[in-house]
Amino acid sequence: MNEYAAPRRISVFDTTLRDGEQAPGNAMNPEQKLELAQLIAGLGVDTIEAGFPASSPSDFEATRLIARHLKGTKFATFSRTTRRDVEIAVEAGGVDNHQVQMVATGSQIHLSHKRGITRQAAVREVVDTVRFAVSLGVTDIAVGIEDASRGEDDLLRALTEAAVDAGATCIILADTTGCHTPEEFGGLIGKIRRWAPRPVKVSTHCHNDFGLATANTLAGLAAGADEIQVALGGIGERAGNTSLEEVAAVLAYKTELLGMTTGVRLEAMYAAYNRLREIIRLEEPRNKPIFGKYVFGTAAGIHQQGMLSDPSTYEYVEPARFGRERSLLIGRHSGRTVLRHLIEQLDVDVDEAELDELYRVHIAEREQGDCEDLSVVRERLALELGTRLAVAAAR
Repeated sequence: MNEYAAPRRISVFDTTLRDGEQAPGNAMNPEQKLELAQLIAGLGVDTIEAGFPASSPSDFEATRLIARHLKGTKFATFSRTTRRDVEIAVEAGGVDNHQVQMVATGSQIHLSHKRGITRQAAVREVVDTVRFAVSLGVTDIAVGIEDASRGEDDLLRALTEAAVDAGATCIILADTTGCHTPEEFGGLIGKIRRWAPRPVKVSTHCHNDFGLATANTLAGLAAGADEIQVALGGIGERAGNTSLEEVAAVLAYKTELLGMTTGVRLEAMYAAYNRLREIIRLEEPRNKPIFGKYVFGTAAGIHQQGMLSDPSTYEYVEPARFGRERSLLIGRHSGRTVLRHLIEQLDVDVDEAELDELYRVHIAEREQGDCEDLSVVRERLALELGTRLAVAAAR
């Protein structure tokens, strides 16, 4: 990267409010969607998808509330490529600060087996619906091409060019089944970028079926995408979508390498995620990047020895940047170093024989299968060693 060039700022489009509906548990009510929208806006994202107003009275009301109360952050709505869906979206959210997003059919599989229409019909409905949105006064119109990763070039190009000619301001490419690799998805974005020159935006929407959503999103950015669609915690259909926190972390740590940055507040994401989990009753993950319960903890003795000296020995991603705390966990793979550390904290002297016995009881031959936090073992040691000292003093 040129040391004098400013990093390219990436637009972040958050789909949590719609994708959260796909997570097991409770669907969000309008008031909860508004609460989350305000939390997510506080993270510094650029656009928040409010939902699908034509799908239910609840999503209509959520859109209405968000349009009324969201300040400083754009909101978007999801629609099918029909006039009625767009009309309902505008009824709910107005046209100010509102991106109307409509979904186009991007593959022969979907044309034949879901829609039952021809390619020509798919292009015509996009043109008609985009023009209708323009006639209502909508100035920000996104056309999301569903299943674009399995679409053929002639169909994708026809949809893209027709949408732009009709007035679309953004083209979204969806890897709907999560079937692409980074090389494939980057190639797709590069083609669309040539067919939709700026100022039209190109946006990514990746699913995580192969565990490649973040990698594919980064490949899309490298190929010329202006915007990324993400969800807090990566929630969404099947394996989920690109995780906001993962991409935000990569762009924060690799700004100079990638030449890209965002305005996302890293330290505020975890609290917003936990509120999301509460609302939709999502279980706490154990090892999910950034948000997992144990991602900033280790029970391995070799790691603990290094981290007690300097956390950077085994820690590249810093927990404090994300509102998290590191933890050293006691398990059967922990070593004597962490035990000595605890004993030093308790300001108790033990000889090597006593240390060996404490190691046998509290680490090597632990009855519990689960790891324990350092503080739990420290309390137990304090009680045990305190009792020993009291007995010795009484003799």
